[in-house]
Amino acid sequence: MLQAIGLTSARHRGLSPAVDDLTFEAGSGCVTALLGAPGSGKTAALRLMLELEPGRGITYFRGRALHRVEQPAREVGVLLGDVQGHPVRTVRGQLRMLCAAAGVPASRADELLDTVGLAGLGDQRIGSLSLGMERRLALASALLGDPYTLILDEPTKGLAPREAAWLHGMLRSHAAGGGAVLYTTSDPKEAARSAGHVVSIDGGRLVADQGVADFSRTRLRPRVAVRSPHAARLAAVVSREARAARRSVEVVTEASGSRLSVYGSSCAEIGDTAFRHGLPVHQLADEIGEIGEIGDTGPVAERADSGAAPAATRGDGREADATGGGGSGAVPRPAANAAGPDLPPPIRRRAARGPLRPVRYELRRLFGVRTTALIMAVALVASAGISVLLARNGSTPLPNVLAAWPPLLPLPPAALGAGLLGALSFGDEFRYPALAAGRGTVPRRLGLLLAKLAVSAGVALLLALLVVLASAASLRLVYGGDLIRMPPNVMSLAVSWSGLTVGCAWAGLLAAGLFRVTAAGVAAVLAVPVLMVPLVQRMPKASTARSVTGLPGRLRDLAWLQWPHETDRWVLAAMRVVAHPVGTALTLSLSVLICAYLFTSLRGRVRW
Repeated sequence: MLQAIGLTSARHRGLSPAVDDLTFEAGSGCVTALLGAPGSGKTAALRLMLELEPGRGITYFRGRALHRVEQPAREVGVLLGDVQGHPVRTVRGQLRMLCAAAGVPASRADELLDTVGLAGLGDQRIGSLSLGMERRLALASALLGDPYTLILDEPTKGLAPREAAWLHGMLRSHAAGGGAVLYTTSDPKEAARSAGHVVSIDGGRLVADQGVADFSRTRLRPRVAVRSPHAARLAAVVSREARAARRSVEVVTEASGSRLSVYGSSCAEIGDTAFRHGLPVHQLADEIGEIGEIGDTGPVAERADSGAAPAATRGDGREADATGGGGSGAVPRPAANAAGPDLPPPIRRRAARGPLRPVRYELRRLFGVRTTALIMAVALVASAGISVLLARNGSTPLPNVLAAWPPLLPLPPAALGAGLLGALSFGDEFRYPALAAGRGTVPRRLGLLLAKLAVSAGVALLLALLVVLASAASLRLVYGGDLIRMPPNVMSLAVSWSGLTVGCAWAGLLAAGLFRVTAAGVAAVLAVPVLMVPLVQRMPKASTARSVTGLPGRLRDLAWLQWPHETDRWVLAAMRVVAHPVGTALTLSLSVLICAYLFTSLRGRVRW
């Protein structure tokens, strides 16, 4: 069962809150419709329930608040807005990535593709899906964790009647299995057809809390839609004959002036009346109308009463018994709670939790789009071509030739590619948020950050190795094998080459995560050779330099644990890399970015 108690959105600049003291329930085994006109506060209420917006109140999901649920994806499935996924990612790839986030097996994605009717579209790109197929994919994403509760915001908006009927059938099937379903709609007829319980709100306040039978009786009634060029004369004639026959008939003239809505009559009676008086009729159909439409659209109404009116209405078009008797059952708000005798507890806006399997999630996110393979391929081809050109004159050192790093370029293609992949690692998350619907950005969690750092470092090292191999193969093919010789300081070169590519990847990743845009990550990578290296080179140098040759031995004496002597060579190689101007600039940049990221993103409670 879902219980929302005292939901009240935060006030902004003296304006009335979008949701004001809203209390209702959505029972188990039932589909509940949250009904209201556009702007009535339906979406704001859902966001308060999901702790996406600040305010007051509390929502219990089977007796627990959402932030106290260890695995929210297995308790609540959410469909808010459009599909949050990269347009070139496949449908199956999107679901498998979300499976890693929800901590469920990847096979769950194929099961849900069959369930929602997308089994044949698993390899289709998200950007090529129709609106109906996108809505099916969004429903599959909400069902990944097999949640008990489903919360959907306008799920049938813009859908064809056939697609809408299918979706409502899925919701009823979920409720029949014992789950709770809550969805919003602005169409009362849709609520009457598909829901078992209807909660009506207006201006953020509760209007009625009814079963569907009471809702249909008090809010809906049959009418005859008539369209005629002489609508005013026809309305007068119908009203006059109804008074003469002592029948309760209400005639409503719409704002256009050519359309009538007749309550309490039938198509046959209206047709006979028009025929007897020689009035042409262009449309004559039975419809189901909402009582509130009379007061909302502002039409001119004529009523021929011979007794009691068909339904009692208030001046604003709502039923007089909306919050009292007559089938309504507003859930009473408790008189006291933990926040005080009158105010409900505060709702704090909480960021989404990180994925339960962050490394698997990051791998599927990275290799689920063609951009990663394209960037790596461009870096390999460019490096091979530059290596061949550099080796032609014979004056460029062999390490620079293998790394494809001419003096004219600020960074080699491999480092630029690694930095771009690192920037996209966070930039695409903010552009296409996929971890939680409606939360807007990727959550800042330590586990996800470490996974991104590890995966981006692995991809950077792989790219660095492939570039060296591709350059060596190109040189062997063009100039023969005599050009390639093993340098004596191969260990130091390998450490420096690996540190450069990994450092660029991390710089792009942290800057994109800090400023929430991919361009910031690319700018941070380019700033290392363009800005930081000249600053490091302009630093004052001492006339005599002190050597740190014995540092590894002194570290071994200081540490409790003794490492092998072979480790000393790696320590010295790493120190030489840091001592290089580019290494010093990159180290300074990474230190600043890490401190800024930790200060801005993880200064609150650190979560995994």
